[in-house]
Amino acid sequence: MKFKDKVVVVTGGASGIGKCIVEKFKKEGAHVCVIDIKDNDYFVGDVGNEQTLIAFANKVIDDYRFVDYIINNAKPLFKGIDNCSYEEFNQALKVGVTAPFMLVKLLKDYLQTGASIVNISSSRDRMSQPQSESYTAAKGGIHALTHALAVSLSGKARVNSISPGWIDVANKEYKGSDTFQHPVQRVGKPEDIASMVLFLCSEEAGFITGENICIDGGMTHLMIYHDDQGWTYQDDKSE
Repeated sequence: MKFKDKVVVVTGGASGIGKCIVEKFKKEGAHVCVIDIKDNDYFVGDVGNEQTLIAFANKVIDDYRFVDYIINNAKPLFKGIDNCSYEEFNQALKVGVTAPFMLVKLLKDYLQTGASIVNISSSRDRMSQPQSESYTAAKGGIHALTHALAVSLSGKARVNSISPGWIDVANKEYKGSDTFQHPVQRVGKPEDIASMVLFLCSEEAGFITGENICIDGGMTHLMIYHDDQGWTYQDDKSE
């Protein structure tokens, strides 16, 4: 097992993509340290709180003395300009950008040779829906933070980010236009992201750092027009 006895830190690892990442690392024999506001078997807490993050980092250091991989996956608040307050916007940035920065800062002196950091961004770092400003800003921030950390941590750790597209965490079955908008003809699965995380942490990815990899089934590259790719435009305002 490639990751046997490696120490992995995963934020937001109690559900969704994060849980899949945790399960894959554990299957490979790694020791996984999770922090999440949801119940989990390691540490329950809000990464957006500095003291909580410090307590978590101290626990990891006390338990294992070193870290091999850090996966910054915790999900920031999703709100738009019409209903997102100043405090909520800042909280989204704390969870999505400040916490990844601070966690790496707290653990960087304990990183093992061959260490890797993977930040989970989003395809929203390059495209948007209305009323998505808090989440989109946070994901754009962690995308940029990635290449900055890659340069600062040169020789200490490789740092990359992944931008997932539409990832179904509820195991639903999609048909029609939901699949047609993806050139691969399906909606993404958590395993699609988790597999790339493990690859980026492996020795096979040893020449990759500072990169962002968009995993979206080609969705951001497909131009869709009326009566194209299974889509029909309907002007609701004219009804």
